[in-house]
Amino acid sequence: MGSFSIWHWLIVLVVVLLLFGRGKIPELMGDVAKGIKNFKKGMGEEEATPETKTVESKTVEARPVETKAEEAKDRS
Repeated sequence: MGSFSIWHWLIVLVVVLLLFGRGKIPELMGDVAKGIKNFKKGMGEEEATPETKTVESKTVEARPVETKAEEAKDRS
């Protein structure tokens, strides 16, 4: 059960070719390349025009955390 031999890889190649066909694999690779190019283009545009977003700050009142013993004591 060591590594794969050349025969294993040839069988995998034949199965892939049967499933996808000869013309489908270059189409898939072309689509992947277009996707990568569009991703890089989008990242470049984002860096060129950074948008600043303002966030409203809210003041939150801090209060101590009560333990279950303190809650039970307060209820009685």
